[in-house]
Amino acid sequence: MSHSRQFATFVAGGLLCALVDIGIMQLLLRAGAHFTGATTAGFLAGLLVNYAFHSRVTFEAAASASSFARYLCVVGLNYLLTMGCVSLAVSLAGMPLLGKIVSLPLVSINGYLLSKFWIFRKSTP
Repeated sequence: MSHSRQFATFVAGGLLCALVDIGIMQLLLRAGAHFTGATTAGFLAGLLVNYAFHSRVTFEAAASASSFARYLCVVGLNYLLTMGCVSLAVSLAGMPLLGKIVSLPLVSINGYLLSKFWIFRKSTP
């Protein structure tokens, strides 16, 4: 797959995952959950969809324990970025969704680069 097509596929998969993530977060916020719990639940649901989509579709790689472990490292970093943005938006504007939206490009770029060159990199013979 060409680099531009792969990136477009990555973005499309990311949008799907963002809808899952934000949808669950918003449902939980409306149900009265604290923003940290709602953000975490949305993030976890999105990460499972994300790994499955990108391993199979974007990078055409078989899922494995080692790639999932590397993926979880990137997820941990992206989680910290997301919670930092959400917490900052809550403290400055009282708007957790704003922080979530601001975090999406940051975690997308970070996720793509680390996925391509570390998580799902093709082994060279």
